[in-house]
Amino acid sequence: MRTVRLSDADNVVTAIAQLAPGEDGAAELIPRGHKMAARAIARGEAVLKYAQVIGYAAGDIGPGAHVHTHNLEFRNVEAEYEFSTNLRPVAPVATLDSFMGYVRPSGRVGTRNYIAVLTSVNCSATAARMIAGHFTPDRLAAYPNVDGVVAFVHGTGCGMAGQGSEGFEALQRVMWGYARNPNIGGVLMAGLGCEMMQIDWLIEAYGLSPGPLFQAMNIQDMGGLRKTVDKGIEKIETMLPLVNQARRTPCPASELMVALQCGGSDAWSGVTANPAVGHACDLLVAQGGTGVLAETPEIYGAEHLLTARAADRATGDKLVDLIRWWEDYTARNKGSMDNNPSPGNKKGGLTTILEKSLGAVAKGGTTPLNGVYRYAEPVTARGFTFMDSPGYDPASVTGQIASGCTLVVFTTGRGSAFGSKPSPTIKVATNSEMYTRMSGDMDVDAGRILSGGATVEQVGREIYEMWLRVASGEQSKSEAQGLGDFEFVPWQIGAVM
Repeated sequence: MRTVRLSDADNVVTAIAQLAPGEDGAAELIPRGHKMAARAIARGEAVLKYAQVIGYAAGDIGPGAHVHTHNLEFRNVEAEYEFSTNLRPVAPVATLDSFMGYVRPSGRVGTRNYIAVLTSVNCSATAARMIAGHFTPDRLAAYPNVDGVVAFVHGTGCGMAGQGSEGFEALQRVMWGYARNPNIGGVLMAGLGCEMMQIDWLIEAYGLSPGPLFQAMNIQDMGGLRKTVDKGIEKIETMLPLVNQARRTPCPASELMVALQCGGSDAWSGVTANPAVGHACDLLVAQGGTGVLAETPEIYGAEHLLTARAADRATGDKLVDLIRWWEDYTARNKGSMDNNPSPGNKKGGLTTILEKSLGAVAKGGTTPLNGVYRYAEPVTARGFTFMDSPGYDPASVTGQIASGCTLVVFTTGRGSAFGSKPSPTIKVATNSEMYTRMSGDMDVDAGRILSGGATVEQVGREIYEMWLRVASGEQSKSEAQGLGDFEFVPWQIGAVM
């Protein structure tokens, strides 16, 4: 058989290869990765995959029929939540794993050692890029322990509601989070001077302490763009010898915080790569480390699986509150929670957000949900956690890094060229065909699970061990290609004024 049924309760199966009419029970052409009715499904009947509802039949569907956007409809979720009813103990470990990391004065541990040029507003973006661009590989050759000087620029910071607004506070958390991420050894903050997002307010609000490794300036006080660039270069030149003093030392795996992310998903995401990442997350949690799931719209319809894993009722309630906020957010902006999946997701066989979400939550493994956080809020709990964010990958990963993540794992079925700084991205392919086609971008082939060449647990172990190697300095494929300079995208919430 060239189909796979994920649960005995399912009334659809998924085609491993394209099926012509008459092949393996197909009544019509079934594209690879798409769903086929395993039996007759009546109009209005729930369609089940993963033993969960992924939508409802828009009309009568015959056995062997192609089940997709033309005959499967989305309905808003009316979930009845259970809390803390599926709490599985974390598996004990026989040995404690380690990696070679940078221990910061705060006690937190980094996997990289960058100098960041952070902008408070779009108006200082050019200055920041010119400052960072000065520090070419040749100029940094004398500082082998510095991974680079990176400009983190964005398109907001002014024309927004001020202190107390959701957008303003989210941007503050992002700026503070990047400045304090343990992968950053030194920080230069650059502003214009008259913007809404004042650097002085940020320093005061978050207790940041200016010093040799944390400096700030603005264009208006410096006397213009050229003088700002020259002064910024001078400031970073004084930082370089200090940042270069950092050395990697053995650190326990418990100090790793990994962002769990997916993008360009397909029908195999929830079958191969995401469960494998979930197993890797379980292995990390068993060591005392932290996994951070995000993308709230992409758990919609599957959040009940997470509330059942909530360590306590308060944690579960926080997650439900996020779902309600997103329902209101999309409604007032005349959108729909089913606006996701994307056209590429649908071409890959995903039909509704419910189906996509059920696969996405698998990245979180099986351990208790120990914390739920706002976008870019510092993650303080260990173990498996969740951070609110859009499903848009660059904005979501930006929030996860601001929350403290020092590595990113990114599963993809359609293919992705995403990368990130200062926390490197490891990409996991859901299918071997795409892995081969994009071998220069993919780090792990989880498609071997589908072909029988490996188990979920074996690929999960491979991913976990790669986390330790990359955390110790090995470059991921996206990192080796220089990706990450343009993927800093803070989530812009609220009106632009």
